[in-house]
Amino acid sequence: MADTGSASVGTIPVQHLRAGDHAFVSYADDDAGRDVVSAFVWAGLVKREKVMVFAAPHMEDEQVWNRLDALGVLLGAARRQGQLVLSSMRSLIQPQEAFTPHRQWERITEETDKALEEGYSGLRTYIDMHWVGDLGADVEVMMHRESHAQHLFTGRPYTEICAYDARWFAPGVLAAMHSAHPCRLLPHLGDLHVEHADGVVRLVGEADLATGEEFIGAVREGLRRSGDSRSLTVDLSGLVFLGAACAVDLLRLVLKHAHVPVRVDCPPTPARILHRAGANQVPHLVINEVGR
Repeated sequence: MADTGSASVGTIPVQHLRAGDHAFVSYADDDAGRDVVSAFVWAGLVKREKVMVFAAPHMEDEQVWNRLDALGVLLGAARRQGQLVLSSMRSLIQPQEAFTPHRQWERITEETDKALEEGYSGLRTYIDMHWVGDLGADVEVMMHRESHAQHLFTGRPYTEICAYDARWFAPGVLAAMHSAHPCRLLPHLGDLHVEHADGVVRLVGEADLATGEEFIGAVREGLRRSGDSRSLTVDLSGLVFLGAACAVDLLRLVLKHAHVPVRVDCPPTPARILHRAGANQVPHLVINEVGR
């Protein structure tokens, strides 16, 4: 059973994580995910949250700090003040040596309460799941923890990313954990994720010059699926960035399909970009401003 107390559901960019989110991300090479963890850490510091990074056990602390661009003034100060902490699952569950879900849940609850007592707005953790091998933990026990941890997040200012190395975990485990987490992260900043449903195309991430062809291809496919008598909703609420060129291309494509009524759901900033690009000149297009 997946968690139900999360603030976000589905595939989202790391920039859209909110307190109460329990997120899955996977990676397949040693340098992958560096931008995700850095963005996660920086966002937590800006929000005055306490941030704990549980890196892969085989990584030295110096390597982790370098990945976080620790030479920056803000990160250095956060490290000295205890707002940013490097830890490990082994340290978290001490004095116990063997992992149990109850012990980990207990310690995370304590750390969340401690962060609040220290004056922070909440706690966020990045947990590389290589700790499973480091502690010799049973994978099935870990999976139970992951799929029954909703009490850590429901009504609590706690946010967690669980990062799985796709080279180490079996495909079945990855698939199960992908489903068990309420939200799944794009593996890199700058990615664009596309989802098609009945009369809807949902775009998540960044629509810019690098992903422009994919962006327009997704909208074109959505229009094709709508046929001659159905409307299409283009959901841009999951975008971090909408470039002007993509906005113009979107309007041109919709204009060419005058037989398909189109509604674009998007936050205020993309809405302004679309209006400036000439959305009011497309009669069968409606811009619907929404929150995330």
